[in-house]
Amino acid sequence: MARKEWTLEELVAGVRGADRRALARAISLVEDGDALAYPLVRELYPETGNAAVIGVTGPPGVGKSSLIAALVSHVRDQGRTVGVVSVDPSSPFSRGALLGDRIRLSDHFLDPGVYIRSMGTRGHLGGLAEATLQAVLLLDASGKDVVFVETVGAGQGEVEVTGIADTVLLVLMPGSGDSVQALKAGIMEIPDVIAVNKMDHPSAKTMFNEVRSIVGLAEPDRRPAILLTEAIRGENVPELWAALEEHRAALSSDGRLEERRRRNLAAEVFAVASSRAKNHLQAAVADDPDLQRVLAAVQQRELDPLSAVRQIMEEVFSLDGSDDR
Repeated sequence: MARKEWTLEELVAGVRGADRRALARAISLVEDGDALAYPLVRELYPETGNAAVIGVTGPPGVGKSSLIAALVSHVRDQGRTVGVVSVDPSSPFSRGALLGDRIRLSDHFLDPGVYIRSMGTRGHLGGLAEATLQAVLLLDASGKDVVFVETVGAGQGEVEVTGIADTVLLVLMPGSGDSVQALKAGIMEIPDVIAVNKMDHPSAKTMFNEVRSIVGLAEPDRRPAILLTEAIRGENVPELWAALEEHRAALSSDGRLEERRRRNLAAEVFAVASSRAKNHLQAAVADDPDLQRVLAAVQQRELDPLSAVRQIMEEVFSLDGSDDR
C-alpha cells in the first residue's frame, strides 16, 4: 500500500488531534530535515509550553528505560497522557530489551495515551539536538501532559539534550562509578532529582550515602532529592514521581520555571545556529581551493590560526573574525 502523502494542513490538524500517524510522520520530517518540517513546527509552536518536560539521563545499563516505563505507568494511572523521546542508543526503546522490559514497553506502545519515539544517532541536518527539540515540541503541541526525554549522561552522549527539560532526573546504579566521580568533580551539572536504581544491590545504600554527601556540598536550593528505586518492581516509583512534581511545582511557584525555559530555549537557538554555522563553514572551506590553502598554511605553520580565522570569516560570512573573545 502506498504511503499517505500528508499536506501541511493535514499534519497540523493531525498533530493537534494527537493522531499517531500524523505524529509519526511529523517527527520523521523533523528527523530528515525535510522542508515541510519548518512551516509545521512554526505553525504549532505557539501552542507549546504546556507539557512537563522531564530529562532522564545517566550511564548505559542503569535502568533508565525501565524506570521511565514504571513512571509512565504511574502517570497513566493518574489519567495523564505521555510522550517519550529516547536518544540513548543503548536504550531498549531503541533496540531489543530484556523480556521484562519488552513486556512493560509493549503495554505502553499499545496505549493510545502514550507515544514513544526513538531518535537515531545518525547525522541529522542541524544536528540531533535540533531534531530532538522539535520532536518534543510536536509532542507538546499534540497535547501530551508529560514528555520524557531519555539520553546518555556524563558527556557520553552525542549531545546534551536534557537542556530542554524543566526537570532533570539522573539515574545511577551501584557500579556506575564514573558518573559519581563526574558529580564529585563538578563536571556533571547537578541534576534536579537523583534515583539510585536497583536498590536491592548490596552496594546501593553505600552509593546512596556517597551521592548524598557529594550533593550536600551544593547550595541548599540546588540540592536534589535522592531516592532508592527498583524499576522492575515499581518500588519507590510513586515517591520518585512525587519528587519530580515537587521540583517542578517549586520552580513554577516563584517564576523560576519560566526563567529556566526562557534560558533553555535561548541556549537551544544558539546551539542549533552554531551547529549550522559550523557545518556551513566546513562545507565552504572544503569547496573553496583558496580557503583550503589558508587551512594548509596553518597546518604547515606558515600562518597563525587567528589570521586564518579572520580570512575564512571574511570570505564565508563577510565578518571580521579578528575578535576571538
